Amino acid sequence: MYYKAGDITLDSTSHRVTRDGKAISLTPLEFALLEFLMRHPNRLCARAEIIDKVWGAQFHYDTGTMDVHLNALRRKLGCTRNRPIETIRGAGLILHTEESCPYTLPIQTFITEWLQSHLGDFESKGLVPRMHLDPFVSEITMSPDELRTMLDGILAALLPSAKPGTIKISSHLSLNSFSLTLAINGTINELRIPICGDLKIS
Repeated sequence: MYYKAGDITLDSTSHRVTRDGKAISLTPLEFALLEFLMRHPNRLCARAEIIDKVWGAQFHYDTGTMDVHLNALRRKLGCTRNRPIETIRGAGLILHTEESCPYTLPIQTFITEWLQSHLGDFESKGLVPRMHLDPFVSEITMSPDELRTMLDGILAALLPSAKPGTIKISSHLSLNSFSLTLAINGTINELRIPICGDLKIS
């Protein structure tokens, strides 16, 4: 298979990578990481998903393992900070094929990573996170930074007065929008975020 992102090309058959026509030498893990990202362009790929597919499900790693290979890959490709490989804090990586391409977020993966990034906050308040998302909504088109900012804002408003219990995140699909709901200890502190965009039904 042949993949292209801007002036970067990858040939999975010959294991050859070029940028602007010049060959780039990558280690097997760097090549596998780039190939995985190029097979899922303009889509948020969670760290856990990347580790599972590139390193293998049985691989036990610390958070720096992938970063070492990612930094080496970026250096060899001559990447800028966010292009073509962008790191979304607490979520994962996106390989951009065009400067103006929209983001595609696998919603369940994104929310799982977001909940995990706040486990310390939940534990300090005696809260146990639970997630229940409509299974037939798989992806939305939205900026991950915007979605994270919205979720962080709601959490910041709810946490100070939270008592030990459960924090629940759920979803609802209406005719014109997809909404996410955060609730702490029932529905008393429930807030909704309307998200309009492209929904992929699986």
